[in-house]
Amino acid sequence: MQLHQFDGYIQQIYLVEHNQKLMLLDGCCRADVKPVLSYITQTLKLPVQNLEKVVVTHMHPDHAGGADKLRKITGCKLIGANVEGHWYQGIDGYFMHLTDMALARWVGKRIGKGKRKIRYARKLSFDILLNDQDAIPGFEEWRVLFTQGHTDRDLSVYHQESKQVYIADLLVSVKGQFIPPFPVFYPNRYKRSIAKLEALDVEHVLFAHGGKQQKSALDFPLINQLAPKEPQTHWRSVKKKLFKSLS
Repeated sequence: MQLHQFDGYIQQIYLVEHNQKLMLLDGCCRADVKPVLSYITQTLKLPVQNLEKVVVTHMHPDHAGGADKLRKITGCKLIGANVEGHWYQGIDGYFMHLTDMALARWVGKRIGKGKRKIRYARKLSFDILLNDQDAIPGFEEWRVLFTQGHTDRDLSVYHQESKQVYIADLLVSVKGQFIPPFPVFYPNRYKRSIAKLEALDVEHVLFAHGGKQQKSALDFPLINQLAPKEPQTHWRSVKKKLFKSLS
């Protein structure tokens, strides 16, 4: 098994290669579709149809935005958490989807990547739905772990033999420190997910925003101290700012 890592639009991309079969550990941004395909054909010298699986850890633009386009081009199967419904449901979900895409564009501009195509459908159909601890079909040495909290359907992807785990946005790097992300919709689930990561027998942690790090570099007491005790969401943030401006 080889794990290839390269820069995406606003996040790190991790591509698993095993016996010339390929699996993406996340669905990337829409802007990452061409770079991913170019990496497969030009760097790995493989046909794009060798991309067999794409895990979508959750529905944010830099984790789901390129998934459906990659499926249409390569015929790959999309893998998601076995959770009912869609993340961006209803009128609130519609506006949250627009907000998340705008935030992704802002991050791209802030880090000097410019404006790229980021729009994607807010609802995604999956070919394979997995539960906590399930092995990934065709890549059975990899398992998915439910690490919810950031959303209600967050997945991490764990490789026991090499003792490494991809945790998507369970933690993010800010000024060299790994801390809880924004938003955290489910604080109790989030704390359980952090406890699961702390107990996991791994040596390296792969971050969507922060690259590959040794697990020993994580300050779990600080993470638990910073973990929110109540939901931290877009709407709550807006309300706090509004009340502050009126007070």
